Amino acid sequence: VAKPIPVRGGRNLNDYPPIRLCHYPRISFMPAETTSTDFLPLLQDVTQLRDYVMESAAQELERYRPCYPDGEFSFSALNLAHYLALRRQDLRPLQDRLAAVGLSSLAHGEAAVLANLNRVIDLLERAVGAEPAAGSEAGGETESPGAQILAQRTDALFGPKPEPRTVRIMVTLPSEAAWNYPLVQGLLDQGMDCARINCAHDDSAVWKAMVDNVRRAARKRGCTCRILMDLAGHKVRTGPIATAPPVKHIRVRRDVYGGVAGPTKILLAAAGETGAHGVTLPELVDYRFELPAAAHRQLLLGDRLYFIDARGRKRYLEITAQISPAYWLAHCPDSTYLASDTPFSWQRRNSSGEYQTLDEFAFSPFQGDPLDIRLHKGDLLMLTRDASAGQPACRDEVSGRLIAPARISCTYGGLIDDLEPGVPVWIDDGKLGAEVESITEEGALLKVTHAGPKGVVIRSDKGVNVPETRLNLPPLSDKDLEDLNFVCQHADMVGFSFVETIDDMEYLMNALAERAAPELTIIAKIETNRAFRHLPEIILGTMGRHSLGIMIARGDLAVELGSVRMSEIQEEILWVCEAAHIPVIWATQVLETLAKRGRISRPEITDAASSVRAECVMLNKGPYVQDAVAVLGDILSRMQQHQEKKFARLRALHF
Repeated sequence: VAKPIPVRGGRNLNDYPPIRLCHYPRISFMPAETTSTDFLPLLQDVTQLRDYVMESAAQELERYRPCYPDGEFSFSALNLAHYLALRRQDLRPLQDRLAAVGLSSLAHGEAAVLANLNRVIDLLERAVGAEPAAGSEAGGETESPGAQILAQRTDALFGPKPEPRTVRIMVTLPSEAAWNYPLVQGLLDQGMDCARINCAHDDSAVWKAMVDNVRRAARKRGCTCRILMDLAGHKVRTGPIATAPPVKHIRVRRDVYGGVAGPTKILLAAAGETGAHGVTLPELVDYRFELPAAAHRQLLLGDRLYFIDARGRKRYLEITAQISPAYWLAHCPDSTYLASDTPFSWQRRNSSGEYQTLDEFAFSPFQGDPLDIRLHKGDLLMLTRDASAGQPACRDEVSGRLIAPARISCTYGGLIDDLEPGVPVWIDDGKLGAEVESITEEGALLKVTHAGPKGVVIRSDKGVNVPETRLNLPPLSDKDLEDLNFVCQHADMVGFSFVETIDDMEYLMNALAERAAPELTIIAKIETNRAFRHLPEIILGTMGRHSLGIMIARGDLAVELGSVRMSEIQEEILWVCEAAHIPVIWATQVLETLAKRGRISRPEITDAASSVRAECVMLNKGPYVQDAVAVLGDILSRMQQHQEKKFARLRALHF
């Protein structure tokens, strides 16, 4: 683990204890039914609450003073400390009493806690005949620039607000955005305000092409489109899976009656060449193979590749279109089993219309399909220490008795040493849940506790979450540090995956300073339970020195916390960030069905409507992502007429 990094003042942030939400004594409020019209007890209680908020916030902030260059706390830092102090109390009895006499219930004051309390005190003082100035003298301002600060920071991070929306739309770019400029242009036309590039995929050459296309399209439209690049982080994933023999079963398309509905579409790429820039690939490509570049360059429309398949059947591929110098499209009219070492006869019609063989070659070697590792509730799975290929369970052919459990490796071999018997392990975004049975020399033996009725197929490169286990990993991997060199040169924001503490933030801030990019905005992705518990210290320890945004990464966070708890946590993150005047990105599975399958799901529409309370909403990639951008823009435009943060806007209803 990286050593703690000292901050201004010569102390380590590790010297400061984490925030304890019940650190201060609770205030007892009188029940509503006994004081519903008695203003004087209300005035005394609200005044006591305000004094407690100011005192406890001042104490809490002292440990963060080294994080503010001039030693003075910003208004946003003060307001967040006030809010945290306020929310340490159970305010429900006081809220009921205030609502009973027609006053603010304290439920909509995140952006200006002290000003909100002072306004209530001012009204109560007038009600009892006291001097209204007393509230201002004791507690300070009754007006607050909180909303304006949040709006300014949102503009700085995501660019000017798009009319008629105020909430920005961020889109995760697919690899295709590197060579398909019309796709990027279409996303901007539909309403994309920010583009996200995930450094867990592709490489710097592809990222550069994506960035260039985004900048080019934005210039052409005369708009801004900020770019967020997400560092991959220490995402633990499942390892490789053993493959079946290298044979591909190429199936033709059939109709509902089993008849042939059309040929299979096969993409033929030139081995070792990547000349796909500026090309729109067909959406419905069934298979992709590579063939020698020399042969690829000599193909012509109408040629065919004749072969004998693995079952001894005569088959051929017909060359039907050239997509680019790097891609040919071929049709296979019949189902076939194609082996990796199958020889092909390259044929072309002669002057008499008969096919003549010009040459013979084989496709570039390919692997077979991964073996099917399907697990049901109660099954065993060995999570191995080594990087050996995953295997399904081995059973006796006669009795069905288990000889050896299914096995799979993971990308972080040290995970086994961090696990203990009884702790939960979740795989593939929570689709499969398991519990550690025992730790052996071979690895960790897991017993499946959660799986669908048909079981779960374990695949390679799927996330492994261990919510109750702290992994001994540095904040940034070697790959992250290498990718950061590119990010600092080309991005407007850097996404910090799996950040959990203020020490992690210090690590990244120093890494940015070393790369002469100290002003690059950090988007802290809250995707673990530990990150959520340290959210106040992450914000208070960073906002005084660095531009900051928060992403609610709901995918991994839901696996860590559970879906039910997640619905509560996302609200709390929104409240805390509003109190700190920090912009929030609402991310993961927004209109996922629409983006990936072209269908609108009613529950996802409701979820998208709730996202209007964030400053930016992120869509993931998919074949129909342009449609998703347009629909999301319409939803946000409509919902902002009814909702702004937690405040309901009473637009006239028309029935």
